[in-house]
Amino acid sequence: MRKSEFRRAVDDEFGEAYGRVVTRDLVLTSLGDETADEALRGGVPPREVWLALCEAEGVPVARRHGAGLPEPRR
Repeated sequence: MRKSEFRRAVDDEFGEAYGRVVTRDLVLTSLGDETADEALRGGVPPREVWLALCEAEGVPVARRHGAGLPEPRR
């Protein structure tokens, strides 16, 4: 997962405005008590941050994998 895919997944799951709040303010204990934004800046892979965010927010497993991928071109 790339950072752009992470952002797309966050926006799709939480909405653009709330997604910014969640990544900026929600402290993720599984990532050493950092927010998603802090973890990404610190070099934690986006997939790892996405899964930690999903776990903390109770996103169903079915919506965690493949999230953020662009729609295929036709």
